[in-house]
Amino acid sequence: MLKIISWNVNGLRAAHGKGLMDWMARESPDILCLQEIKAREDQIPFDLRYSSGYRVYANPSDRGGYSGVATLSKEGLKDVRKGFGDKRFDSEGRVLSCDLGFCLLYNVYFPNGGASEDRLRYKLEFYDAFLRHLDSVKASGTGIIVCGDYNTAHKEIDIARPKENENNSGFMKIEREWLDRLVEHGFTDTFRMFNSEPGQYTWWDQKTKARDRNVGWRLDYFFASEDLKPRIKAAYIMADVQGSDHCPVGLELL
Repeated sequence: MLKIISWNVNGLRAAHGKGLMDWMARESPDILCLQEIKAREDQIPFDLRYSSGYRVYANPSDRGGYSGVATLSKEGLKDVRKGFGDKRFDSEGRVLSCDLGFCLLYNVYFPNGGASEDRLRYKLEFYDAFLRHLDSVKASGTGIIVCGDYNTAHKEIDIARPKENENNSGFMKIEREWLDRLVEHGFTDTFRMFNSEPGQYTWWDQKTKARDRNVGWRLDYFFASEDLKPRIKAAYIMADVQGSDHCPVGLELL
């Protein structure tokens, strides 16, 4: 069984100071995909890199203290690639992929479109370019897993207050339609294979202490190409794990 966990840590150094390594030792994922690390490679904590039992692969943003992803693995990973070949997006350190043998694993921090109209446009352009990339990979017969912070709640069940947020980035119709297209292109929301209940969220606004009331959004996903569905044995949200405004999500497969 292969256990993969994905977590937007909202700052790797901050998460490290809040006990990330102790949590990793207890949970013991085979692969840990982190988003929004906000750190250059030389800022990754020394003990995380050299005494955690994990190999660390990072794709930081060119802009300091912003974005960035890292994939940690107990075993060495093959064909680790930064970005997906589009200069408009690769400078922000949003994508890191690797070859697991039976599939490609993508660790992705999708853009947030809430800051301005320009950033919403950038987010939608990223969505479209990345889906074209996935389509080209999938056409070769390669299985694909895409985990990370998608920065959009897909359906009304995935957000505590859908009506109040339908005009806010993260739940706008045009953003949600892209997730519909992802499904139409042969990708499965693995969590919903096992759980169809409402109230299942992965992000809560810290300023309003929304987590205490579970007024949240499900923004973090594992989507997998349909050919991998027979291998998937569990998918879950780890809502009790503190340390970020997001919680981790997990996937277990053969």
